[in-house]
Amino acid sequence: MISGAGTGIGAATALALAERGYDIVAIGRRADVLEHAAEGVRAATGAVVTTIAADLSAPAGAERVAAALAGRAVDVLVNNAGGYVGRDGDGLTAVADQWRATFETNVLTAVLLTEALLPLLRRPGGRVVLLSSIAAQRGGGGPYSAAKAALHGWVMDLAAQLGPDGATANVISPGYIAGTEFFDGRMTPQGHASRVAQTLVGRAGRPQDIADAVCWLAGASGGYVTGQIINVNGGSVLGR
Repeated sequence: MISGAGTGIGAATALALAERGYDIVAIGRRADVLEHAAEGVRAATGAVVTTIAADLSAPAGAERVAAALAGRAVDVLVNNAGGYVGRDGDGLTAVADQWRATFETNVLTAVLLTEALLPLLRRPGGRVVLLSSIAAQRGGGGPYSAAKAALHGWVMDLAAQLGPDGATANVISPGYIAGTEFFDGRMTPQGHASRVAQTLVGRAGRPQDIADAVCWLAGASGGYVTGQIINVNGGSVLGR
């Protein structure tokens, strides 16, 4: 199960897990974008890929996904849906609207989908992965930083809840990942160069870098890792 699976990190994760033999359920808001990505995964791997168009910030969207999966077990749930929400206007109303929309986009999408699918999560062996951001650890994103940081606190409770049943929950916190919609229309060559210069490895991240981290957590070698914040950022923020 992968939310935000139509582009970027979500699409790369769907392909990587399909290559490892998983059937994929791809979830996103845009049915056409989602189906285009699914066709690519099917063609490359022969995997079974089911698409579900849903707005996961609303309870009805998460309920629709759970209903579509009735009777099936969920091995891996990747909560990738999210994004930056800009402010429209000035004044406190605009501030409240931006913060509320950012929370709904980045926190409620993960919480509602996870809660809806917990009864279907395989026990033991199930994996829940939340996608955060380097902004949660170093700031710079205003409400986006705060919303992603909320996932860090929540994953600890989730890991404690799932641990006795042999299931895990972790956060992956990406650094700068080029080639995604997150920076669509907002990234300049200077901004790209600045972010690359902040890394210790001298390159931007790729969606595949995050997909590989998800696959590690999803596999047998990730079974003793839970309640953790996994930084994948090229060294632009050191571990803590």
